Amino acid sequence: MAELDDTQLGLMDRYWRAANYVSVGQIYLMDNPLLREPLKAQHVKPRLLGHWGTTPGLNFIYVHLNRVIKNRGADILYICGPGHGGPAVVANTYLESSYSEIYPEITQDEEGLRKLFRQFSFPGGIPSHAAPETPGSIHEGGELGYALVHAFGAAFDNPALTVACVVGDGEAETGPLAAAWHSNKFLNPKVDGAVLPILHLNGYKIANPTLLARMSDAELCELFRGYGYDPLFVEGHEPMPMHRAMAGSLDLAMDRINDIQGGARAEGGSGERPRWPMIVLRSPKGWTGPKEVDGKKVEDFWRSHQVPVSNARGDDAHRKILEEWLRSYQPQELFDVNGHLLPEIAALAPEGDKRMGSLPHANGGLLKKDLLLPDWRGMAVEVGRPGETIAETTRYMGAYLREVIRLNAEAKNFRLMGPDETASNRLDAVFEVTDRVWMEKIESYDVHLARDGRVMEVLSEHLCQGWLEGYLLTGRHGVFSCYEAFIHIVDSMVNQHAKWLKVMAELPWRKPIASLNYLLTSHVWRQDHNGFSHQDPGFADFVANKKADIVRLYFPPDANTLLWVTDHCLRTRNRINVVTAGKQPQPQWLPAEEAERHCVVGAGIWKWAGTCGGGEDPDVVMACCGDVPTLETLAAVDLLRRELPDLRVRVVNVVDLMTLQSKATHPHGFTDEEFDALFTRENPVIFAYHGYPYLIHRLTYNRTNHTNFHVHGFQEEGTTTTPFDMAVLNQIDRFHLAMAAIRRLPDLGAEGDRAIDKCRLSLEEHSRYVREHGEDMPEIQKWSWLHKTAAEARD
Repeated sequence: MAELDDTQLGLMDRYWRAANYVSVGQIYLMDNPLLREPLKAQHVKPRLLGHWGTTPGLNFIYVHLNRVIKNRGADILYICGPGHGGPAVVANTYLESSYSEIYPEITQDEEGLRKLFRQFSFPGGIPSHAAPETPGSIHEGGELGYALVHAFGAAFDNPALTVACVVGDGEAETGPLAAAWHSNKFLNPKVDGAVLPILHLNGYKIANPTLLARMSDAELCELFRGYGYDPLFVEGHEPMPMHRAMAGSLDLAMDRINDIQGGARAEGGSGERPRWPMIVLRSPKGWTGPKEVDGKKVEDFWRSHQVPVSNARGDDAHRKILEEWLRSYQPQELFDVNGHLLPEIAALAPEGDKRMGSLPHANGGLLKKDLLLPDWRGMAVEVGRPGETIAETTRYMGAYLREVIRLNAEAKNFRLMGPDETASNRLDAVFEVTDRVWMEKIESYDVHLARDGRVMEVLSEHLCQGWLEGYLLTGRHGVFSCYEAFIHIVDSMVNQHAKWLKVMAELPWRKPIASLNYLLTSHVWRQDHNGFSHQDPGFADFVANKKADIVRLYFPPDANTLLWVTDHCLRTRNRINVVTAGKQPQPQWLPAEEAERHCVVGAGIWKWAGTCGGGEDPDVVMACCGDVPTLETLAAVDLLRRELPDLRVRVVNVVDLMTLQSKATHPHGFTDEEFDALFTRENPVIFAYHGYPYLIHRLTYNRTNHTNFHVHGFQEEGTTTTPFDMAVLNQIDRFHLAMAAIRRLPDLGAEGDRAIDKCRLSLEEHSRYVREHGEDMPEIQKWSWLHKTAAEARD
């Protein structure tokens, strides 16, 4: 146990009381911040918003971490898992002066306290969570479950950092948090930092007990030892014994972390997975608050969760309870006559960047270094005639990522994450220069497992997402590769990250971080052996709802466009980039130079595929977005060119989906003039889209020619079947696309009718053939683009 003398113990308790006082003041007061006069109704906010129950425990932990930082010179990142802990983090960053340095109008005096109190959960003020506006925070906690996985993401490749992660006992009931305990199996003490989980058990959620809090210490010990931790228990109600116990346990934990890291980093270190320490803190919910209100139990019960004294403005008895509560912290012993925290108390806080509210890791853009990136053109596919070369598109992305890892090996600032699918998704070229992280036992027959790998695989999309978010928020870079259908598992995490980025971009003191980059593959159109359960392209719809300046959706049709898009995404900041590309063998359309020109614009006319140039007015526009839709569109155009040789056809391919939006709505959007130049103002547009058709209509509804857009996409028809049959089931195949074009051109008359009849017969033959042979017809499998390119035609 740490030996704290009575003087130091008293000062720490006063600091804790100050943090509690400032926390309560934020929830309740809009004036009279130091109680210079009796509390009146007009001093209390008309709407009481915020959460008290978890706050005193968070304040208790913060003051003790300050002591560790002061004594050891440690860099500690504080992650507040309890979603409603905003008052605590704001209070402590204010007391240590970090808050006032970022927001100079919130001064370290009585007027500053008044402004601090008034702004909390108040119109024009700040949120009740530890939001982007809160110094020292990388985790808002708006949705529970992700604190611990963010903590580990922050610790990877940060060898000097300790992340103190407070896990609330409500949060501990969530699935993502339960899986996150296993993150210790991926933490390498030789090259990574440390995570110190602090499980804060105060007994209750909003209106119920919590599961872990009702478990005995013995059972909790067995649980967490099973997870691979060495738990230290701190529990009680009386402040002074609790201070001594917490200080002793923190010292033991930090000593154990130092021993683990020292042993691993010494020459000849074992490299085996250690048993990391953690702390289980049992303290009363609403600690130091009112014991009862209106004759009902409050402290150490769920009634203290939110606002324990609910009508302090309108009820004299409630206001008296609030005033007695505030005065119980004895603010006259904490602040001087001007409202400054007394010097002997303020001296307990660390200084400069050692303060948890000023730690650079919590403002990752300060530490971010741009990646060294290879020239993607050196890995491009050789493309002669369009469609002649067949290749697995994502395999080329894997070669590119291999070089990214190789070039940044020394910097250790890039990781590839995914749920056990790196090789399946054809990214396995990365294993030529690195391996998968694995801290468990490695058998002699295992392949590509190592303690220091740059690839992180675990069958939890939540962990992959959370690790990457924590990694990015502390200044590094990465890519998350996932099967398209199951990226939905992290929808709500993406939602939270998008909100964080949106607010962060509005704060000049928050420096930009690397973008969150996704590769979605094994997609809806090529789930040959998994079927309907694996067929869902709706993540694009979800992402498109986010703020326009945050999200980007890319659908490269071949390897060279995928290479350009990947390179581009790794250069961006403060974005969520979603790249969807198939991994199966498919035709390659554009040489590197053409691919670059096409991607820079985001969408364009493929003159070589159509029968009229960009300046000529077409009879019909055949548009496509996505690799399979592009293939089927070109096959449909091939059919139209053969059956209706006089038909004027324009082919438009879209790589950047957001170009379809108006320039006024999205930075990548086309102006109306640019849009009309591609899609015309009045001609029919047959649009084959990778996902649900509604999204295209939604993005284009305000365009001049929107009523002539006829979108084919996924119609929620799926099964285990052949690739082409999957397209037919959803009417995105070449025959349905060709018939859709002909039906919008009534002047074709009998010639058009004959072409439609041929398409129907082909569909009937397809249906018979696949059900008899179990594979697509030879003419489908062997189809290739045989028409001359524009350059060949000119020759």
